[in-house]
Amino acid sequence: MRNEKIGLKIREHTLQKVPYLLIVGGRELENQQVAVRLRGGEDKGAMSLAAFTEILNAEMADY
Repeated sequence: MRNEKIGLKIREHTLQKVPYLLIVGGRELENQQVAVRLRGGEDKGAMSLAAFTEILNAEMADY
């Protein structure tokens, strides 16, 4: 919620090694989606929150 550019926020949290970054901007809000990035910087693109939840559930089932 800080008044900084999104690129700076993404970089900061990538350096903190946050496993997943969920980015919600105007476009995502309009389409009811989240943009997903992985810790390594890989961009998974936009998907519904339900689709992201399925990915997390599948990953947790592997543990």
